Amino acid sequence: MRNIIKIFLCSFLLVWGSSAYAEIKYGFGVSAGQVSSSGTETEGTAADTSKRSKSFDEVFATADIFVEYMLDSGLTFGVSHIPYDIDLGSGSRIDSDDGTNDAADDDGTRKAEASLEDFVTLYANYPFGGGNAYALLGVHMATVATTETLPNSSYDDEDIYGLQVGVGTRNGNYKVELSYSDFEDVNISSTGGNTNKVDADIDMLQFRVAYSF
Repeated sequence: MRNIIKIFLCSFLLVWGSSAYAEIKYGFGVSAGQVSSSGTETEGTAADTSKRSKSFDEVFATADIFVEYMLDSGLTFGVSHIPYDIDLGSGSRIDSDDGTNDAADDDGTRKAEASLEDFVTLYANYPFGGGNAYALLGVHMATVATTETLPNSSYDDEDIYGLQVGVGTRNGNYKVELSYSDFEDVNISSTGGNTNKVDADIDMLQFRVAYSF
């Protein structure tokens, strides 16, 4: 996925910096949709290598601001930023004392939640059909931020990329879009205690209405 993203970014910068006749627009959008995530946590001690899996489907509503570079042909390149966090899910569990005092004895209450933060999208709108419809291709850059309460360890945040595809229609200053986004796998390891590892997958379905000036 990262090679595809690099090609898209190079093309985006090349067209953005060209001298073709174009119109620059600014605006805001509102979105609603569902973000789905599934992950597996693997214990990192020699005495305990068990795995636990969990899945979440979170409905979200958010808003973004954007700037667009529209060519005479209708081909549009833009960048948007969501200044709000998008929740990925949360959970908790209690590990009971097993009566031992070994490397696997990390009993206690565990709470964790994750969200997408600093969400930036570079995108292109390609007109088709001779009307107002267009195809949407975008690249997301975001941070998976975790907040956890663990007895002996913690997880760091991780920056990830995602690929967005969709369709939309433009009517004057308004746009309406439906898109699907698939993010690269998240792989994080805990620090400060047992070296547990989390592997997760994230995807998103989004409906968006935008207005530009």
